[in-house]
Formats: sequence, structure tokens, C-alpha cells
Amino acid sequence: MWIKCSIFLVLFLVLVVDNAWCQDDLKNKSQSLFKPIPDSPPQLENNPITLEKIELGKMLYFEPRLSASNLISCNTCHNLGTGGVDLQETSIGHGWQKGPRNAPTVLNAVFNDAQFWDGRAKDLKEQAKGPIQATVEMSNNPDRLVHTIKSMPEYVELFQKAFPNEKEKVTFENTVKAIEVFEATLITPDSRFDNYLNGDSNALNSKEKEGLQIFINKGCAACHNGINLGGSGYFPFGVVKNPGAEILPPGDKGRFEVTKTVSDEYVFKVPTLRNVELTMPYFHSGKVWILNEAVTVMGSSQLGISLNEREISLITAFLKTLTGKQPELEYPVLPPNTEKTPKPILNIIR
Repeated sequence: MWIKCSIFLVLFLVLVVDNAWCQDDLKNKSQSLFKPIPDSPPQLENNPITLEKIELGKMLYFEPRLSASNLISCNTCHNLGTGGVDLQETSIGHGWQKGPRNAPTVLNAVFNDAQFWDGRAKDLKEQAKGPIQATVEMSNNPDRLVHTIKSMPEYVELFQKAFPNEKEKVTFENTVKAIEVFEATLITPDSRFDNYLNGDSNALNSKEKEGLQIFINKGCAACHNGINLGGSGYFPFGVVKNPGAEILPPGDKGRFEVTKTVSDEYVFKVPTLRNVELTMPYFHSGKVWILNEAVTVMGSSQLGISLNEREISLITAFLKTLTGKQPELEYPVLPPNTEKTPKPILNIIR
């Protein structure tokens, strides 16, 4: 009897040690592939972060008068109350025009190597210039924008504080610099996965850890890695299998429109998976609304495998651990119009 108990005890200890080793191996592997979101934003190139710029940038982010219609702000399509997105297949812009692509989240976008689905903007400052001038979005122009801002004395004062060393304070360039600084602060640390990466083995439960293991073993982490689990690198949508015209509209050739290189047809920047449970619908077309369905599509189109229901469920459980602490912001009170403020342009485009 004593011998049997000893054997069982040895087997039990072997299983415990083996499980602990496997858990440590998974954590070590994860720490080599992914990085946690820091508690503070990174420094920006040629655009130091200051409290004055953050305050001004926040107001401009919520400022609808940056648009020709006085209706559309940055927050319209990148709503900070809903995961930094607008929960639309594709965004609605000036004159009720429907944009061509789903709006990516602004949260943690500072950690992306480039901006937009096709990577045509190298940073948040360059990205901010695009929607303001795009006829399908805010439909404004730099001169009109500057005239609008200068018409409100409170803004002029805030620009003077934010850019004290520049001869010309209120400019289009300084406007997007302020927006860039504010957007750089929109990070979401302290997700359960971040806590796991920082050493807390109990931050994920057994199902979530198994989902993480599958995520790594099946090859998802080959593209979705780093601090943002994406946001860097470009790959064809449909590496192995075309997902179909409903999800991959044939008229949108992705990065090809930027590079004009044939090999870049239907190539898109890898999206971040941070806060992915909040940022539906998915893909550049915004055609998939359910997260586990998006996992299924990625398995077949990108990896060429048919994930079973259990694998899909476990990967989805892991992905939900990527939701971090959301920015808590008080909606700013914006300066009133003056007699010099341009009136809105409200033409409806059908």
C-alpha cells in the first residue's frame, strides 16, 4: 500500500512540475513575442509632448468645426467612448457620403509603424491631415481651417501656450501636431494580458492560456506580435485562400494604391488586436461583426487551416484579455463662434 501511494505521489509531483514547466514555457514564449502597453506614451519625433499641447489637442480632437460642415470631428469616426471606433462598416462623412474602409481604432495607434489600412501615413500627425482634407470625410482645407481657428480668441491663446517658440502659432501644421500629441496619450495599459506579460501567471485563466498557446502554435502570432499584436507589417488578405468578395471587395486593392506595385494588390497593414472585442466590425471592409467569425476567417484565409469550434472559442477567449484600461476623459467645452467664424457648408452629396 505504501509503495502504491508513493508511486501516485511521484506521478502527481511529475504532473505538477511538468505543468509548471509548460506554463513557464508559455509565458517565456509570450514575453519574447509580445510586449505590454506602457503606462505612458512614447516620445514623438520632432513633436515634444507637453501638457499645453495635450489640452489643445484634446479640444481639437472633439472640435467639429475642423470639418466644412461643422458636424464631423475626429471623435465622430474614432469615438473614445466605443473603443476608438464608430461601430460602422465604413464611416459616414461629409454630405452623408459613405467612406471606402472601416475606421481603425485610434487607441494605441501611436505604437503602429504606420497609419491607415494601406500605411500611407507614417505617423499620427500625417494621418490627421488626411481626414480633414478628404472630400468624403471632413471636406475642409488648411486655409479655411486656420481661418476658423483664428476667429476664436480662446483658441489663439491656447496655440500661443502650446507653441511658444514658433513665430506663427496658429497653422495647419501646429493643428495636426497638437492632435498627434493628444492621440499619443490614448493608450490602454493594464489589460489582463499585459499583467500576464509583466509576470502575473494568474492574470489569465486556463482557457485563456490555452487560447494563447493555440494563437502562437497555429501561426497567428507570426503577424500579430509586438506591443500592439499587429500594427506593423503588410500582408495579402488571403495569403492562402481568398475570403470572398463580400469580405474582400475587389475594387479596393489596398497598399497597391500607395506603391503601385503589382505584388501589393490586396495587401493591407496588419491591424492591432488590442481591445479587439470592442472594435467591431472587423477587417478593412467592416463586413464581419462577430469576433469568433473573424477568427474563423483568419484561420482559413491567412493560415489555410480550418479551426474547430473549440479552438475558435479558446482563441476568442484569449483575445478578450487584450482589452485594457480605457481612457477616461471629460468632454471639453469648446470656444463659441464669433462673427468671423465661417458658416458651415451643408451640401448633401447623393
